[in-house]
Amino acid sequence: MRRTLRSAFIVWIALRYGLDELLLSSFQRPWLRLLARILSVGRDLSAPRGQRLREALERLGPIFVKFGQVLSPRRDLLPPDIADELARLQDRVPPFDSEVAVGIIERAFGRPVSEIFSSFEREPVASASIAQVHFATLRGRDGVEREVAVKVLRPGMLPVIEKDLALMRTMAGWVENLSADGKRLKPREVVAEFDTYLHDELDLVREAANAAQLRRNMAGLDLVLIPEMFWDYCASDVIVMERMNGIPISQVDRLRAAGVDIRKLARDGVTIFFTQVFRDGFFHADMHPGNIQVSVEPATFGRYISLDFGIVGTLTEFDKEYLAQNFTAFFRRDYKRVAELHIESGWVPPQTRVDALESAIRGVCEPYFDRPLKEISLGMVLLRLFQTSRRFNVEIQPQLVLLQKTLLNIEGLGRQLDPELDLWSTAKPFLEKWMVEQVGPQKLLAEFKAQAPRYAKLLPELPRLLHDYLRRGPEERERELQELLREQRRTNKLLQALLYGGLGFVLGLVVMQLILRVRLASPL
Repeated sequence: MRRTLRSAFIVWIALRYGLDELLLSSFQRPWLRLLARILSVGRDLSAPRGQRLREALERLGPIFVKFGQVLSPRRDLLPPDIADELARLQDRVPPFDSEVAVGIIERAFGRPVSEIFSSFEREPVASASIAQVHFATLRGRDGVEREVAVKVLRPGMLPVIEKDLALMRTMAGWVENLSADGKRLKPREVVAEFDTYLHDELDLVREAANAAQLRRNMAGLDLVLIPEMFWDYCASDVIVMERMNGIPISQVDRLRAAGVDIRKLARDGVTIFFTQVFRDGFFHADMHPGNIQVSVEPATFGRYISLDFGIVGTLTEFDKEYLAQNFTAFFRRDYKRVAELHIESGWVPPQTRVDALESAIRGVCEPYFDRPLKEISLGMVLLRLFQTSRRFNVEIQPQLVLLQKTLLNIEGLGRQLDPELDLWSTAKPFLEKWMVEQVGPQKLLAEFKAQAPRYAKLLPELPRLLHDYLRRGPEERERELQELLREQRRTNKLLQALLYGGLGFVLGLVVMQLILRVRLASPL
């Protein structure tokens, strides 16, 4: 009955905001297009379709709002007007009863709140669809009190999520079977991706682990503060972390009044992002202004404060190489190389013509070179490439969509702080260092170190293997000896070939290093 009522409510909202017209007009069946025209008679559908979709999602509740937020970076799937409207969705919901929050905390830790905290603020300082946050003072085992923030998962979320996800899967099936763009949009895969994302956010221990990893990675950079997690007080529905005190980064006038160097702050934000991407391959993927503050404490003055680690992005070595080479080829106007990288990555069908893809990429990228480098937006370049990819059925990887979304956030934030920010001058050292490391002797040495434990395990077994060999009979040993001699001759020939090849490889590396350093050091 509840599912039926929920379905009826969704249908009513769809009709009220004209989503039926928006969806049916894209279907390939003529009778559905006719039905869309009939249903639109007598209704005011003058508002833009993106606005109507955004308002409908807001009426349907926090899960649908979350879905719109997750979908908004998918510019490879969505028209620009809809993607822009979905990016405006705000995840704000009224807080739930503080007594319920206290009950969740006490069940998680098996103790009264008064025994865990010397003080606990009943009024939450922040509330969202998944959780809300309370400030408190933690009683340490050593008697030292610590100011903390307590994040509590909203109760009853799993059943609500499962019901709405079931309805989303049904609607995704309809769109895939009936819409002309159904196959390309892959709505079932989009809903499956959203399913994974939501269930990850429901496990607060995972978020705490993400924060701990970022804290370790950023420890030596001295540009950003990540709250410490108190693992004795972390559970799947409650986490307790260090309380951070700072000024929200959107309050630029307050930051200036406090004496913060705004231009340096803009550069530091870009440095933090590229360090996480190209050095660590593990980056905070939800860096909108609401999750960023700036410390004004004397010991950490001017450093960023990162909050909310439910969404992180990870990049493999292959992903990093793809990005570094794409950015470098773009700034050298080597569009053929950009096209080849798309095909080599396997994200473009192998039968795609390089010259056709090269021409499309040139049309995207060339207009940017009429501007100074400081006006070139790397995030917009990625976004335009994703949009162009729709023509070539490119399979955009989720981690790169997260990267593009985060890069746009960082770029927008950086240029809001400093309109003269030259993103490329900050990115170039990371790309240069990464590319030199990938083709240099350091990479070769790292591979040897990685294989060392395997050979260390084999060495102690050699005496036993030799003993087993000596215990065998003379005829068997003679036969094996002849085989070993033949194998030795083959090995000698192979070693000679490897020696000559290795010398050639080392010489090639030296030449490549010199070429790379000259090319990357040359003005663009």
